[in-house]
Amino acid sequence: MMQSDLFQFGNDIPWEQTGEGVKRQVLGYDDKLMLVKVKFNKGGRGEMHSHPHTQVSYVESGAFELTIGDVTRIIRMGDGYFVPPDTIHGCLCLEEGMLIDAFSPARRTFIDATSDDYIL
Repeated sequence: MMQSDLFQFGNDIPWEQTGEGVKRQVLGYDDKLMLVKVKFNKGGRGEMHSHPHTQVSYVESGAFELTIGDVTRIIRMGDGYFVPPDTIHGCLCLEEGMLIDAFSPARRTFIDATSDDYIL
């Protein structure tokens, strides 16, 4: 079983560049659940993708044009969204910001490069 430390301190966790203007920081996780911060510069994109994980996200700051399936909405600080497994989704950052993502089960490739999981 994989598992993070009981406490995660943001200053101790490196940011991983995942695209132009986008980076992530993996926080707590075990095999069943994972929490991830994703920081976007204005214009940064979470490219359209899908994965077998359920995802719930919270907009900590900024504004995003988010597409889930064939629905597109503008979301801002304080908003959230739900992505069912295997649903195509992605976003464009309209104002610099941060998303807090929770995945179930955990996204193994975010911590294990030998996993068969999908990247972002």
